[in-house]
Amino acid sequence: MIANDKLQQDWDPKSVAVQRDQRAAYDEMRERCPVAYSNYLGWSLFRHEDILRVLNDPDTFSNAVSKHLSVPDGMDPPKHTEYRRIIEPYFLPESIEILEPKIRQIAGRLVDSILKHGDIELINQFAHLFAVQVQCAFLGWPVDMHEPLRLWTQKNHNATFVGDKGAMAAIAREFEGYVENMLQVRRAAGALANDDLTTSLMRQHVGTRQLGDDEIVSILRNWTVGEVGTISASVGILIHYISERVDLQQQLRTQPSLLSDAIEEILRIYGPLVANRRVTTRPVEIGGRKIGAGERISLIWISANRDDRVFEDPGAFQPNRDKAANLLYGAGIHVCPGAPLARMEMRIVMEELLARTTLISLIPEKPPTNAIYPASGFASLSLRIR
Repeated sequence: MIANDKLQQDWDPKSVAVQRDQRAAYDEMRERCPVAYSNYLGWSLFRHEDILRVLNDPDTFSNAVSKHLSVPDGMDPPKHTEYRRIIEPYFLPESIEILEPKIRQIAGRLVDSILKHGDIELINQFAHLFAVQVQCAFLGWPVDMHEPLRLWTQKNHNATFVGDKGAMAAIAREFEGYVENMLQVRRAAGALANDDLTTSLMRQHVGTRQLGDDEIVSILRNWTVGEVGTISASVGILIHYISERVDLQQQLRTQPSLLSDAIEEILRIYGPLVANRRVTTRPVEIGGRKIGAGERISLIWISANRDDRVFEDPGAFQPNRDKAANLLYGAGIHVCPGAPLARMEMRIVMEELLARTTLISLIPEKPPTNAIYPASGFASLSLRIR
């Protein structure tokens, strides 16, 4: 890795101004300095064209950004190809459709719970709970893992923002302990072990050998970090959006067939995932900036999906847009394999919420607070639901 301590920073991603409104800050950077350096994120790319170039050139822009094992997100071909072959079947339509009744049950139960209160703080009382409970159902983890996993996700976010490597290592070990316990339970049960996703991973092979425990831990950690954080952020973004637009809310309530397109467009506008990383394998030039080999690249997804060079009037809600350019789930060989499951989760939770309510509105005296990097969406969102 090249040291850039003497390179002048073009911006400070952790500044109060940026964290106050990440979308506005990234929009401004896209026009002022679309390829920008900071000590915190390395080189950040804000334009759709530049980010798409990176996604389609894995030879130059490597995903192997961490010294720690990261399966398969932090791998390049041919290793990435081997592990991707293992995980993709878990997200085929026939694999995720069997989860639909369980997801609907979780969503319905949580909606009924918040309806008892009327006024709620949606992020902690609903969005996080929904994301964690669905993730545990997907992995085959017991109910008593709901709260530990919710707290673990919050700790992981806080440590990542401040860059506390010691805390991050301890948090990684904590998750490793959870998975090791799950594996021990299944090994002890033998043929009587639950027939779930975690058990299935224990039977998978890379080449002629079975996956090691460290590889299973890495796969499950990558799925959990990505799934819980982005799903909870997405739920908050979606519900906030319709709470400000009663006409749209009522239309979606009476015409749920419009939900899928509406969800994709709202999340394009607001962006539940801020960024992903790459590292250069050779010197490159992007947007007139010369970048050496071994340097960090941050792809700012939120900015790419709001680029008016690609999306006409990008802040406008136009659910019938051509979705081919939407980078909500990435592109190229690392496109998110879990996109079908995420789409199903969000469609179901919005269907259940709208079907069981008559009006969702903001509480004026309790304005929402924005989440800070690496999260997007809202840290708190107070709503009146009836």
